[in-house]
Amino acid sequence: MTGFQTQEGISAGKSAEPRVASLKQKHATLETALDHENSRPLPDSKTVIDLKREKLAIKDELERLTHI
Repeated sequence: MTGFQTQEGISAGKSAEPRVASLKQKHATLETALDHENSRPLPDSKTVIDLKREKLAIKDELERLTHI
């Protein structure tokens, strides 16, 4: 690996930091919403599925951004 490639990777990682922080916050918000929905006497299964799907999409994007 050349110095250029290393610097490029560092730059890409730093430029992704605000996006990563935003995604982590959204993931936490979705987790709270999911906990709230599941604590209801009759959770709406569609809402639970949608929240889980959105959390997974965020997790996948976080994984992609943190492994540049």
